[in-house]
Amino acid sequence: MEHVPPPAEELALLDQELVRLDARRLQLLNRRAWLMEVLRPPVPPPPFAAPPARFPAAPFGWGPQAVPAAPAAGASGVQNVLLVLGGLLLTIAAIAFTLFSWGEMGIAGRSAVLATVTVAALAAPALLLRRKLSATAEALAALAMVLTVLDAYALHAVALPDTDGLGFAAVSSAVLTALWTAYGLALGRLRLPLPAAVVAGQLPLVLGAWAAGAQAAVFGWALLVTAAADVAVALWGRGLAVRITAGVGAASTGLIAMLIGLGQSVSADGPLAAAGPGALLLGGAAVALFGAWRAPKEWAAAAGAVAGLAAVAAVGGVLRTGLPWNWSVVVYLLCGAALSAVVRVRVPQPVGRGVLVASAAVTAGAVLWALPAVAAVLLGPVSLLTDVWAGAPGSFRGALGPSMPWPESAASPVVLVLVAGLSAALYAGWDRVRGTLLSPRPGWRVVAAAGAMVLGWGAALTLPAVVDVPYAVAVGVELVLVAGLLAVAVRQGAGALGLTALVCALVGAASAGLLALAAEPATYAVFVCLLVLFAGAAARSGSAAVQSVLAGASVLCAIVPVSAAGASLGWSAPHTAPLVLVVPAVTVLLGARLRVAAVALTLELTGAFGAVVAVGLAVTDAPFLALVLALCGVLAAGTAVRPDRRPVAGYLAAALFVMAAWVRLVASEVSDPEAYTLPVSVIAFAVGYLRRRTDPAASSWVAYGPALSMTMVPSLVVAWVDPHWLRPLLLGVAALVVTLAGARFRLQAPLVLGGSVLALVGLHELAPHVVQVFDALPRWAPPALAGLLLLALGATYEQRLRDARRVRESLGRMR
Repeated sequence: MEHVPPPAEELALLDQELVRLDARRLQLLNRRAWLMEVLRPPVPPPPFAAPPARFPAAPFGWGPQAVPAAPAAGASGVQNVLLVLGGLLLTIAAIAFTLFSWGEMGIAGRSAVLATVTVAALAAPALLLRRKLSATAEALAALAMVLTVLDAYALHAVALPDTDGLGFAAVSSAVLTALWTAYGLALGRLRLPLPAAVVAGQLPLVLGAWAAGAQAAVFGWALLVTAAADVAVALWGRGLAVRITAGVGAASTGLIAMLIGLGQSVSADGPLAAAGPGALLLGGAAVALFGAWRAPKEWAAAAGAVAGLAAVAAVGGVLRTGLPWNWSVVVYLLCGAALSAVVRVRVPQPVGRGVLVASAAVTAGAVLWALPAVAAVLLGPVSLLTDVWAGAPGSFRGALGPSMPWPESAASPVVLVLVAGLSAALYAGWDRVRGTLLSPRPGWRVVAAAGAMVLGWGAALTLPAVVDVPYAVAVGVELVLVAGLLAVAVRQGAGALGLTALVCALVGAASAGLLALAAEPATYAVFVCLLVLFAGAAARSGSAAVQSVLAGASVLCAIVPVSAAGASLGWSAPHTAPLVLVVPAVTVLLGARLRVAAVALTLELTGAFGAVVAVGLAVTDAPFLALVLALCGVLAAGTAVRPDRRPVAGYLAAALFVMAAWVRLVASEVSDPEAYTLPVSVIAFAVGYLRRRTDPAASSWVAYGPALSMTMVPSLVVAWVDPHWLRPLLLGVAALVVTLAGARFRLQAPLVLGGSVLALVGLHELAPHVVQVFDALPRWAPPALAGLLLLALGATYEQRLRDARRVRESLGRMR
């Protein structure tokens, strides 16, 4: 029979076998790694590489296994730090020797020391490069260049002390530029001398102009010539560091030169005075364009934009002389628009796009300059709100207030018209432009059309203010503009162009409405015209979204003349409130007849805003407020007749009726409201009971909520100020009964209303005793009790959440 060992012995045998298998697997993996290393083709070591790794015997006697030697961590970084520190210390020592120890040696000794050290420092990098010690050579080359600067200083201090310092510095920088360039070209493996030569090359011409006491224009030309040389080096220089340094230098010196030319061009008072700065700017544009033609794509676009801006500043600066500054904007705008002709010229695409960016920047700047005039026309009539119906002003500017110096803005309409024309031309010539340098996206055509319309509308708005037309003419112009924009919105529908026209029409209508508040006849005339325009546009529009907005705007325009009618009749604000409710009543009737749901909803919501306005007018007179609330309840009840409005309008009607009753009781100074509310509550409760019998799914808030709140809320308000105990007791008992009935029959409204009233009555009755207890406690006790409460809540937080969720679910299941 086969022997089966006991479980403990069998487990030990299995563990031993697994250990042997693991050892065998490790042996096989090591052998496989060694074989792969032997079969891999040899890789030539990189220059200056570490010694190859040693191969000790592989485990288990199967051959060598690679064990690479660990390289020294951070050796190159430590070397660079040491070289930089050493070069810096030597530089400091050389400067200190030159400045402070100079007088201790004779002229021969001084010359010999500096010459010897400089020559040695210049010659040492060549020897170090032969030994492939490039980092050390770079450090000594930097020291040698510093020594050459000190040699120049020493030469001026000892041999040429009477020469002009700025002139000597200009000559010295030119000599050092040539010396460092030759040195860098001779020792091509050094990376520092050539960029240093480029940096030194920025100084000779500028220092020479300074030494000669030249004017700003000469400085500008010196900087521009330097920038041109930098561009040449950036395009054809040796090495990336040289080209980057030259590019930065070209950008810096070129921009400073063009800023000098721009300042002189703007301040020039005649064509001849502007010709010199214009030539400087054109020279800068030529240099930038020359560099952009051969530069990489990103730099080419930026240089093209700079060239375009410089050309606009040069030509515009000459043409604008003799004109006021506000009309100079028109000249610069025309020059910027002329740059768009680059789309017909054969230029590299990045350069052409850069020039077009410059044209767009000039155009945008002109529009920004003209925008304050448009804002003054649109927002200026807001000042009339403080003095409504004070009388029509004699001119348009009188209604806008002193917010804008109109003589200085005379060119604003011209600027806006020109830019609108450019946008319209882009829209009309879309097919011709699409294949050129611009290559615009399809959505840009719509943007161009919308921009042309908005800018043209802005020009038409500002022109009456600039001309200072009579008040009536300005109002008529704004109404005509609103009518035109509404026609475009109706024709275009919900597209981008139609929505843009709609927004402009709404803004223009608001401005015209504010403008009309200056005189009583103008108010009626303007708002009636706006009502007719918006209503007619809503009737003719084929887009539901546009119809909704236009319908809402027409309702808002109807509220104003109806509200103004009360003021014309001499009525007070509360007496005018019922008259304002005519507008919500009309919207309720129209909403029931309209077929488009979105338009009907917008119309009713805007009418509800009219009802809010009526309530605001009546809030200072309690009897009229009760009347207005009741009328609003009637309108809400009429809206609730429609099945789709019933869930919201039904609750709203009930709440409005209840609030009307409360306000009426307060206005009548009733001390025992139960005599008036209980009969109504009983009738309402009976109606709700019958509703629940015929429709068991009806909510308890609809059936019993009005009946309960009709009595309990006024009684609660009175009980809080009642010094006797009987009313709170009876109200608390009634609330307890209602709460128990709601819990028994699972009705949400009685449970919530009864429980809330019961809690508030209990709080009212216990409040004096709680205050006495807190007065008797020491000062530290309330914070301590609050802390214990928070600790208890925190400790049982999850349980409290579960309880709250359970209560919410229970209430949700109730009707």
